[in-house]
Amino acid sequence: MTIRVLLADDQTLIRSGFRVLVNAAPGLEVVAEAANGREAVALARSERADVVLMDIRMPELDGLAATREIAADESLSGVKVLILTTFEVDEYVFEAIRAGASGFLGKSVEPAELINGIRLVAQGDALLSPKAVRGLMNRFLAEPTVGEATGSRLDVLTTREREIVGLVALGLSNDEIADRLVLSPLTVKTHVNRAMTKLEARDRAQLVVIAYQTGLVRAR
Repeated sequence: MTIRVLLADDQTLIRSGFRVLVNAAPGLEVVAEAANGREAVALARSERADVVLMDIRMPELDGLAATREIAADESLSGVKVLILTTFEVDEYVFEAIRAGASGFLGKSVEPAELINGIRLVAQGDALLSPKAVRGLMNRFLAEPTVGEATGSRLDVLTTREREIVGLVALGLSNDEIADRLVLSPLTVKTHVNRAMTKLEARDRAQLVVIAYQTGLVRAR
């Protein structure tokens, strides 16, 4: 099945480059382009893209606000947002994931990494560049007591679900978690999906944020 991609960036040249790159990849197709956040939200609704490649700094409505609107629209629950920006700033990473983005990459990323990233978020995985992960961890290091007030949020999870959410927060894939816990990848996926439902997390990226916010995993 073809993954439908929406490009949202205010620079025409950058959109053109991404369009050529994405359309050349097997199983991927650019279905629309937006020059600002407002257009991105409207096109996400009309074109039913699977993944939105979203820039942050855009006119009319920035990428973070546009991501927030897409994530809040129940009719767009299947749309994943991958933030792609020149500015891998700690606060941007935190706000992007909190807004509902499924991933965060710098524009200096290698073409193969970007294509792989689109495929990952399309299937529901979280994607953060190493620099973005460091930024997210720094954000939580600055709030060492955050888990004390919100840890009870995890009471809805079983012991196994807590364990798996903790491993997701460490960046492990379903296959890696399965190997570590001697489970099948399908069983791990089931536990992850149940945890997301119980915690009302849009995707794995938000599970990562919840894991740190509640103190289930501590930033090192």
